[in-house]
Amino acid sequence: MNTAMTQLAAPSGLISLVLFVVAVAVLALLAGGFWFNSRIKDREPPRPSAEEQPHLPPEGATGELTENREPDEIPRTPKGGRALLPYELSNMGTKPSENKDRPRWSKGSSGSFGGGGLGAH
Repeated sequence: MNTAMTQLAAPSGLISLVLFVVAVAVLALLAGGFWFNSRIKDREPPRPSAEEQPHLPPEGATGELTENREPDEIPRTPKGGRALLPYELSNMGTKPSENKDRPRWSKGSSGSFGGGGLGAH
C-alpha cells in the first residue's frame, strides 16, 4: 500500500513544480510588460497643461442652427444636349428647404421602420 502512495505522490510533485515554473514565467512576462510600457511612456511628449487646452471664443459658444434640408437634384440634360461631366457638377449634397414647417411623425407612429406603431393611417 505504501508503494502505491509513493507512485501517486511523485507525479503530483512534478505537476506542482511545472505549475510553479509557469506562474513565475507569467509573472516575469507581466513585469516585463510594465517595464516596456514605462519605457514607451517616457519617450512620449508630456501632456498639455491647463493653459494649453483649447478655450471658448470670446463671444461664447456657437449657436445651434435648425433648418430643414432637402436633396440637391442633379440638373436634367435637355433633349439633344450634352451630359454634364463629373467636374462640372457642384458638391451635390443638400440645400436648405423652401418649406420652413418641421416634419412631424404621424400620430401613433414611432417614426422608425418596425417601431411597433400603427403606421400612417
